[in-house]
Amino acid sequence: MANKTITAPKGFMAAGLYCGIKKSGKPDLALLYCPTGAKAAAAFTTNAIQAASVTVCKAHVQNTPIYAAVINSGNANACTGTKGLASATVMCSKVAKELNIQTDQVLIASTGIIGHQLPITRINTGISQAVKLLSDSQAAGANFAKAIMTTDTKPKQATQTVEIYGQTVTIAGTAKGAGMIGPNMATTISMITTDIAISKPLLGKALKSAIGISLNRLTVDGHQSTNDTAIILASGLAQNRVLKKQDSGYRRFSRALNELCRDLAKQMALDAEGATRMFTVEVKGAAKKEDAFKAAHAVADYDLVKCAVHGADPNWGRIICAVGSCGVKLNPNKLSCKIGDVFVFRNGKPTDFNPKAVSAIITRKEHTITVDLGIGKYRDFCYGCDLSRDYVTINADYHT
Repeated sequence: MANKTITAPKGFMAAGLYCGIKKSGKPDLALLYCPTGAKAAAAFTTNAIQAASVTVCKAHVQNTPIYAAVINSGNANACTGTKGLASATVMCSKVAKELNIQTDQVLIASTGIIGHQLPITRINTGISQAVKLLSDSQAAGANFAKAIMTTDTKPKQATQTVEIYGQTVTIAGTAKGAGMIGPNMATTISMITTDIAISKPLLGKALKSAIGISLNRLTVDGHQSTNDTAIILASGLAQNRVLKKQDSGYRRFSRALNELCRDLAKQMALDAEGATRMFTVEVKGAAKKEDAFKAAHAVADYDLVKCAVHGADPNWGRIICAVGSCGVKLNPNKLSCKIGDVFVFRNGKPTDFNPKAVSAIITRKEHTITVDLGIGKYRDFCYGCDLSRDYVTINADYHT
């Protein structure tokens, strides 16, 4: 069976294990290693309150080469002051010592409960164990994916291959995220590896573009974490001609990366806390691009719409209400809405649709809501998921 984990591209080894952070005993420490060194790019939360891992990773990602990334789950190491910042640095230093590299050649991410200090002694022991387990096998990649999970019920993994100047380039990614997800870095924690040879500026540009049309179009509950981090490492071992400009080779790579990130975003939506299904909101006919996204986000993030989706209720009134109250320009007499391929509201008026047929569309694993604002030429979209009783239960019990 083909390797579908982050060890699929050439040049990467991984490990994942339990080191004593989570009370559940589930895996909570992940390590990625590129022995030949990699170029790196990253994106981070826009939350004004940022975890220690974000502060450290922002500084380290500027360097080339990067050899490793360490991620812990179960503890966010956020709002932990100077001690928390020191712990994040110690994690990088421990990895560096074990792998005989420099501290600032190690990237870091953390996820979990806010406000608790890291059990750094346990983590250091875990890092030593993880180094011994490093492997380029599919099993090792799968262990990495499991170790970054928190309230996720299953790992999210995706791979893509693309031919660049006669060479096969592989891209692989894993992400964790089930709650505290909203646009402007909805990625929570995401790790992407690739063996493409590419310049650092272009790698960053490709990542930003991919996140912009995938992970930043996802909302579960409209909230950005303190820890959101997306990292991409490029080993360069595919031996393609190095991408240094936005030519056809770059465009092919960018499209493949976009598709991989869309795949991960959809997996996150379908595994959102308590979710049973997801939906895409497509808005067209907007006066400007920003209005299209604003309206799509308003619908995808509207609790009453999300509840209606959970109940398979074709309640178009909630969709129209969300659009009308979000402050975008629209033409009330041309405003239209479709659920799936069925018009439920057209040119400012409800249609005579079959409620049972539309309800059946909503019960699918995925469906699309299309809204036409009837005023311009711009369009955009947002991914959302239903809101169930389980979401409340999970988050009521999260800390206790």
